[in-house]
Amino acid sequence: MNLVELIILSIGLSMDAFSVSICKGLSIKRVSIKYIVTIGLYFGIFQGIMPLIGYLVGEKFYEQISSIDHWITFVLLFCIGINMIKEAIFNNEEKINNNLKIKDMLMLAIATSVDALAVGITFAFFKVNIILACMLISIITFFISIIGVKVGNIFGNKYEKKAQIFGGGILIFLGFKILLEHLMS
Repeated sequence: MNLVELIILSIGLSMDAFSVSICKGLSIKRVSIKYIVTIGLYFGIFQGIMPLIGYLVGEKFYEQISSIDHWITFVLLFCIGINMIKEAIFNNEEKINNNLKIKDMLMLAIATSVDALAVGITFAFFKVNIILACMLISIITFFISIIGVKVGNIFGNKYEKKAQIFGGGILIFLGFKILLEHLMS
């Protein structure tokens, strides 16, 4: 996976955090820098740690499944992408409060980064530079989350569903790209 693909993947993975950040921005009248940065840090850190955990798990099982790694990657990315799109279209509005309690923020950060864990497993199959990948995912998610809080605070929930659909589409596209590259080689 090259740098451009990692950046695109990072953007796709950050869309769940972006959607929740929009909701956090909606839930407060005036956002402070501390509020925005705190949300960005929670989502950015967890999005960066989860692929590393997935990578370590994937590395353990690489030899047993290396002959079908491209299919596993495709299925994981496809399912995550479809799930993001399905949630954007069919889920009712979730109530997200404006508090920054550690318990609440940890739950949101973990919930929005589970897909990054699955992607981390696929990184092991393709020998991706995991440090670079985790840093990119973390930094991009941090900034996109900050933007999400601001967008939510200013524009409301107009972009939340579109962001999730866009992110899901990116993951599906990358899954097909990886599968086709492997099948054509």
